[in-house]
Amino acid sequence: MAVRVLAHRLRSRRDLVVGSLDHPQSRIPDFYRELGDLFAVPLQVHNRWGGFKALRSRWSDHISSTLMRPVLIIDEVQEMPGSVFGELRILSSKEFDSRSLLCVVLAGDGRFVDRLRRDDLLPLGTRIRRRLHFDYATRDELCACLDHVLDAAGNSALMTTELKTTLAEHAAGNYRIMMNTADELLAFAFERSASRLDEKLFFDAFAPPAKPKTPTKKR
Repeated sequence: MAVRVLAHRLRSRRDLVVGSLDHPQSRIPDFYRELGDLFAVPLQVHNRWGGFKALRSRWSDHISSTLMRPVLIIDEVQEMPGSVFGELRILSSKEFDSRSLLCVVLAGDGRFVDRLRRDDLLPLGTRIRRRLHFDYATRDELCACLDHVLDAAGNSALMTTELKTTLAEHAAGNYRIMMNTADELLAFAFERSASRLDEKLFFDAFAPPAKPKTPTKKR
């Protein structure tokens, strides 16, 4: 969610070029292909040196004309191969590492933090200037998220306050779990033509199935 908000706000900035890498699992050749597509730089994959120079030239020109570095956002970064991390680090720096040509936002789970402790990724870890760590969300934070989503959808009264609290308390601090549960509940309400979602509907939707009665043996 934080990455989506960041990308939306950055793309609203005038003259700021923002690219989002969709396939972090790519090896170096496909990594260059995707960068070329994102930043409108025609690349020949068999000529990596030419692609290296062309991308850096495009980024340098952008900085010279706008005084803002282009931004590359990489989600699920824990999936990225170590060799690509090294290529990205060298590609985005200039003048003996004293000048940065590209602002890179790395978003991933705890596995990425663990990888940064490895010897081959220590040079990358020391270049990360800001780190934002998300822990389990509180009940109030989850309820505020529901309020925002419902308000944005144009029906802030769709759920009762008690139901929002129940959804938040059953989410184990995870936004995705809460939204998936709410989606299932909405589908359940649609099947029953319910105009408002409440706690009773929640317990009807997620009640455990009744155990079949075992027949009593006749003596």
